[in-house]
Amino acid sequence: MASDRPENLEQDEHSVLAPGHTYASVTDKISAIALTSPFRKSWIFGLAISFLLTLMLLTTITAVLTQGVGLFGIRRPVMWGFDIVNFVWWIGIGHAGTLISAVLLLFRQEWRTSINRFAEAMTLFAVACAGLYPLMHMGRPWYFYWLTPYPNTMALWPQWRSPLVWDVFAVSTYASVSLLFWYVGLIPDLATFRDRSKNRFSKIIYGILAMGWRGSAIHWHRYRTAYLLLAGIATPLVVSVHTVVSLDFAAGVVPGWHTTIFPPYFVAGAIYSGFAMVLTLAIPLRRYYGLEDFITSKHLENMAKILLVTGLIVTYGYALEAFFAWYSGNTFEQFMMKNRATGPYWHTYALLILCNCTSVQILWSKWARTCVPLLWVLSIVINIGMWLERYVIVVTSLARDYIPGAWGMYHGSVWDYSMYYGTIGLFFALLFLFIRVLPVISIAEMRELVAETRERSGGEEHGGSHDDDDQDLVASSG
Repeated sequence: MASDRPENLEQDEHSVLAPGHTYASVTDKISAIALTSPFRKSWIFGLAISFLLTLMLLTTITAVLTQGVGLFGIRRPVMWGFDIVNFVWWIGIGHAGTLISAVLLLFRQEWRTSINRFAEAMTLFAVACAGLYPLMHMGRPWYFYWLTPYPNTMALWPQWRSPLVWDVFAVSTYASVSLLFWYVGLIPDLATFRDRSKNRFSKIIYGILAMGWRGSAIHWHRYRTAYLLLAGIATPLVVSVHTVVSLDFAAGVVPGWHTTIFPPYFVAGAIYSGFAMVLTLAIPLRRYYGLEDFITSKHLENMAKILLVTGLIVTYGYALEAFFAWYSGNTFEQFMMKNRATGPYWHTYALLILCNCTSVQILWSKWARTCVPLLWVLSIVINIGMWLERYVIVVTSLARDYIPGAWGMYHGSVWDYSMYYGTIGLFFALLFLFIRVLPVISIAEMRELVAETRERSGGEEHGGSHDDDDQDLVASSG
């Protein structure tokens, strides 16, 4: 379903929607992906691979539940391993969805419209993957309810000094608000799918989910109010969630962790990795389904600019870590930085500097920001680098603490890797299903861009009369 229009990133570089579209053409193009497009062999192959990895995840979870967390590579002194590394990594990836949807909505940034829907879905899937890790790391995950303030009959109130309890409240709040925000935004599009679906079962399901939407003025008023209110609630969560996650480390006295720079440093890193993942998904998606008219050069360049800004903030954070270690005069902090650069994990630290700090500097060039293959490769490199960053923070500080006699090395076991790859499979399996069941781009919000694009590009010569378009809108929105 590739687009017939050749891709040219220099053309319409200030437009968030290519000219020539009407309300009906936007609706047809987006809804066809889920409602009328045949199942491609490549889509089936991708879904099959993802499900195989998901089965590997289920096998790992079963083995850990029956035999214990000793299957993982965690040993004294490194009792936090892949579980915490991957938990922080997945939570970071989920940040971009809320930022694109809520924060950019409040700032009235139109370019968010084409990418906010699958970015929100990405957030939910990433949080689902992240939530598995603290549960498995508990050792006895069937007692997970001890972390919640359930009726205190057994006198087992949560230990509020435990960072695990902080994570439960922060992540569950973040997931709940993100899910509600995503669903409210879907309601007008679910009504469109209800009216366009040819299958009776699909009509019923979409109809139930659309909650009786008929596109009346009162429906639109309530929708706008609820959507804006949820955006306002979700915005502080962008900062608060990863701040709480960073306090898991900052509350400890381990060298390299006990520092006040962690909250803003972690938030910037989360946005950095989150936007990198959005680019990783958006570029193949626009190519595979011919969405170059909707996910335009402006979207890619704006995301590249955000990558550059957040990459510079992350680089500044690395520099401050080294400066604070030197300026504090603390022997243990100075050894921590020396150990990262020259110790047994030096290659991991060098690779993360290369991926997170050096590679992103190419985005100072406009050519790099508009070169699609380069952006896609760079986004993958950044995701790898951000995983390595979490690995270095967790492992190097624990492996070399205050007492040399307690030092040890950490290496992930085969079960660590199988669970990690399994969560990647779960993430992409959910993403593949989402693409085939729900609109990957917001139809209702894309329609709002049609009139503005038509005004900029010369009016009726591109899309017929305004009356015809209004009839298309009424017909397609039910």
